[in-house]
Amino acid sequence: MKLLWIYPLAALAEIGGCFAFWAWLKLDRSPLWLAPGVICLIAFAWLLTLVPTDTAGRAFAAYGGVYICASLIWMAVVEKTTPDRWDVLGGLVCLIGAGIILFGPRAA
Repeated sequence: MKLLWIYPLAALAEIGGCFAFWAWLKLDRSPLWLAPGVICLIAFAWLLTLVPTDTAGRAFAAYGGVYICASLIWMAVVEKTTPDRWDVLGGLVCLIGAGIILFGPRAA
């Protein structure tokens, strides 16, 4: 249940932090955008430490699928660009992969 909140919040923090740098470098926004960007990226890193798994690599790998879907949602909501069917299909494949990584049976 905890994962239902950790990964989406981590994705929001990472995308928000990265977008702050994007806005500064690509959209000619003020360098003041960097301060909240750095705070968001710190929050992102901290949130991933809360994932209940025994290895960082597994937590990061599974997060990748969530990040991809969150990025497509960001594209639709913030950038006003509708994901096409290939974006949606790719996102679903990634989420399935994340689920396999997180919830697949492990040898004891």
